[in-house]
Amino acid sequence: MQSYTIGQAARLLGVSPDTARRWADAGRVATHRDETGRRLIDGRALAAFSIEVGQGAPGEEETPYTSARNAFPGIVTAVKLGDVAAQVEIQAGPHRLVSLLTREAVEELGLEVGVQATARVKSTSVHIDRT
Repeated sequence: MQSYTIGQAARLLGVSPDTARRWADAGRVATHRDETGRRLIDGRALAAFSIEVGQGAPGEEETPYTSARNAFPGIVTAVKLGDVAAQVEIQAGPHRLVSLLTREAVEELGLEVGVQATARVKSTSVHIDRT
């Protein structure tokens, strides 16, 4: 499973690295250390936490998040596979995006919960690039 540094997690959550570090220090998201001593967050744990942050608890300050050219970098939070089609959910900061695509595309991209991906929006279509 992919793991993310505090800085990478912050970018995916749409917050500063200091905010992500404070959340980790407060135990809001679990971290572990790699062989070099860097703190990492497991992809599945980050996916679950990103949903919590995206829903926003009452009283929390708003987290600004902008999109350049309709690209929403985030983390895959759910994948539902059918025989031919699939549904992929991405949490990009406070934004939850859902895309319907072929099962073959999901398998070729290696999309699974905890994987970093970018949703690209054009009109009513959402395209997903694995990053």
